[in-house]
Amino acid sequence: MWSLGKSLPLAALVGVSVLAGCGGDPSGPPVPDYPAPDPATVDTQGLFAMPETPENPLTVQGIALGRKLFHDPILSGDSTQSCATCHNQAFAFSDNGRQFSVGITGATGTRNAPALINMAWNPNFFWAGRAPSLEDQAREPVPNPIEMNIPWGAALDRLRAHADYPDLFGHAFGSDEVTQNRVVMAISQFERTLISNNSRWDQKQRGEIEFTPEEAAGERLFFLNEPGADCFHCHRSALFTDNRMHDNGLDVNPNDAGHSLVSGQSFDFGKMRSPTLRNIEYTAPYMHDGRFATLEEVIDHYSEGLQQSPNLDPLLSRRGAGAGFTDQEKAELLAFLKTLSDPSFLTNPAYGPPTD
Repeated sequence: MWSLGKSLPLAALVGVSVLAGCGGDPSGPPVPDYPAPDPATVDTQGLFAMPETPENPLTVQGIALGRKLFHDPILSGDSTQSCATCHNQAFAFSDNGRQFSVGITGATGTRNAPALINMAWNPNFFWAGRAPSLEDQAREPVPNPIEMNIPWGAALDRLRAHADYPDLFGHAFGSDEVTQNRVVMAISQFERTLISNNSRWDQKQRGEIEFTPEEAAGERLFFLNEPGADCFHCHRSALFTDNRMHDNGLDVNPNDAGHSLVSGQSFDFGKMRSPTLRNIEYTAPYMHDGRFATLEEVIDHYSEGLQQSPNLDPLLSRRGAGAGFTDQEKAELLAFLKTLSDPSFLTNPAYGPPTD
């Protein structure tokens, strides 16, 4: 017998050391020792302060892993589609001008794929707001039969068997364990960095440029109450969205229940999230069902195409069929909407697929 007060032979000490390093199994491989990931600082250039996410803090390694996963088709059933397939950077992370996205089986969705822009400040996600966090949003497409169509278990097995991913998870999370939560946390970290803040409108706010007379007239219309366009109530602040649910008069009897599927309330029937108008020039077609092919059609809708649906937003219902814009006002509004375009967002190499 021996006690803690007695010394052990050298051979015994070596054996204890080996067992500890191998988790108690001398035949197993050594457990990698990963340093803590490096905290990441995201420069929003004065847009808003980046929200704190203590349950999933941004790290350099986590963002890098999320970027790789976002662009990798390994998460789809037949390894042909990635998140970026339906959220293409060249289209402000919307779906390549398609009305509805097509999954790996050829099945199509029923709602237009939203653009992924400044998502760090959204309180909910998807058109009807069914996901309360970016992590919940990132969890859905992988097993969805009309999207990537692979059980999470099978997707995780692929990642675990991959030559690089376990080590990348180790650097991002402190151990090489690959889990569903870690996958969605990494993708969400990357998505929080998709920030657009260098449009002509931003440059004007920073005093770097002046608008043309047509753009300035469109801006006045946009932010003016009646008799102006009054767009700003639903597309407010530097985010150009109020992140709330509205019925914007598309149909007298909407065929999509919208937010009522989430809330269970009849007064939410047909309501959808107000999308950001940033980069709206690049994200056609428009509305939750992609019914409008051009921005001109969108402006026409608010000018003379409003339908008096039961849950129509009060700010729209009092305007009858619409605001009745003149042709000149329509052109001015269009010019202003295009000042929200940020070409650098479409080409920022930090958002594209990794090159290493």
